[in-house]
Amino acid sequence: MTIENVDVTATLARVNKQLEKDRDMSKTTRSLIEVLIVIVTLLVSRLGLNSRNSSKPPSTDPNRKKTCRKTSGKKKGAQKGHKGTTLTKVDDPDVVEKLCIDQQALPKGNYKHVGYESRQVFDIQISRTVTEYRAEILEDESGKRFVAPFPAGITQAAQYGSGVKAHAVYMSQFQLLPYGRITDYFAEQMGFPLSAGTIFNFNQSAYESLDAFDALAKQKLTEASMAHADETGINIDGKRRWLHCFSNDLWTMLFPHEKRGSDAMEALGILPNFTGTLCHDHWKPYYKYDCQHALCNAHHLRELTCAFEQYKQQWAKQLQELLEEINIKMLEAGGTLSAKQQDAYRKKYRKILREADSECPLPKDKRKKGQRGRMKKSKPRNLLERLRDYENDTLRFMSSEEVPFTNNQGERDIRMTKVQQKISGCFRSMDGAKIFCRVRSYLSTCKKHDISATTALSLLFDGKLPDFDSCLNQPAE
Repeated sequence: MTIENVDVTATLARVNKQLEKDRDMSKTTRSLIEVLIVIVTLLVSRLGLNSRNSSKPPSTDPNRKKTCRKTSGKKKGAQKGHKGTTLTKVDDPDVVEKLCIDQQALPKGNYKHVGYESRQVFDIQISRTVTEYRAEILEDESGKRFVAPFPAGITQAAQYGSGVKAHAVYMSQFQLLPYGRITDYFAEQMGFPLSAGTIFNFNQSAYESLDAFDALAKQKLTEASMAHADETGINIDGKRRWLHCFSNDLWTMLFPHEKRGSDAMEALGILPNFTGTLCHDHWKPYYKYDCQHALCNAHHLRELTCAFEQYKQQWAKQLQELLEEINIKMLEAGGTLSAKQQDAYRKKYRKILREADSECPLPKDKRKKGQRGRMKKSKPRNLLERLRDYENDTLRFMSSEEVPFTNNQGERDIRMTKVQQKISGCFRSMDGAKIFCRVRSYLSTCKKHDISATTALSLLFDGKLPDFDSCLNQPAE
């Protein structure tokens, strides 16, 4: 690695050689220099990490430069066949205002009405609607009273309707607004108070109403032939906890837990009975489950970039280009490659890794006699061995149309949790995290079935769930 025209890697190599030659150096001095070399190596390796060669987000890249996109040759703007969203007039306007001509301002003559020219203005009017139910009371001759029944759910002298509840949960769980801003909105725009505690109660009510959805989503994902898994750290009341995501193109399940590994996966209850293909980023606990695995090649590409840029490993550049080439050919072929093409690419894949052994050999075993534990290896060497040992899982995408090249589906489904953490900083409790995860799972699933968040929450507070199967059977417009 080079920093300000100084080849740090070469400099460290020279220092190590000098240490091996110098036999007169005291043990204390040698140990001190070795510790300094380790510290410098760690710091230098971190300096070279960015979003291209590690899992760091682009926002952390120093002096980010926008990369110029390759021109496609198409003209700017929407392409032919694109469906626009131009505002058009409606046939049944809510209000009609007639504009009459002041005939005194016209030249003298006889005029007759021949029609009108119309223009429409689309606007919104935010206001509260209070519905009062007056239940009739009848009294018989003996003084016994009979009261007409109120509609289901009308239990208080004054209460919020399902529209308010759906709107508050939409702003809290979908738009991720803090409680304080939601209370300000309702006070200023709607004209009635809504406390933070009331908003929390609405969210909790939504959570409790989604028991049936929770069971259905777990069943659908357990039975799925293809799914994605991912996990990320979250802050709950100042403590590091983990949010797990299990999803596919139709269903999403988010689940918070104190642990990152198999304890959480067992508690979620999907993976123990899952028999399809699971796409993930090689987190070892996933391999405890008896299903087919597919590894995320976006992670591999970043690690290969790091191996090439920081460790000057030429094989890493070659393998990166090969994986990208296979993906392009696979997409051009419509999702899968022929057996002959697959065999040819596997041979190229194995050849690169075979030749990599000479460029990135096993380190010398410096362990003392009887010393236990694994021998320490460099990052490129670990990557090389992993790509070799898990060849089938790495290349599974080219033999199955439903297996993707990356785990982007799982990462997209978990992304809004990171946005929530940036806005609010943390969850105040595990209960709050569970509420967020279940409601977001529901809204994400509805979006995948072309059901808007507003419609989904309105149905929920009316005591219903969408008919997800019928959504799939509707013809595309």
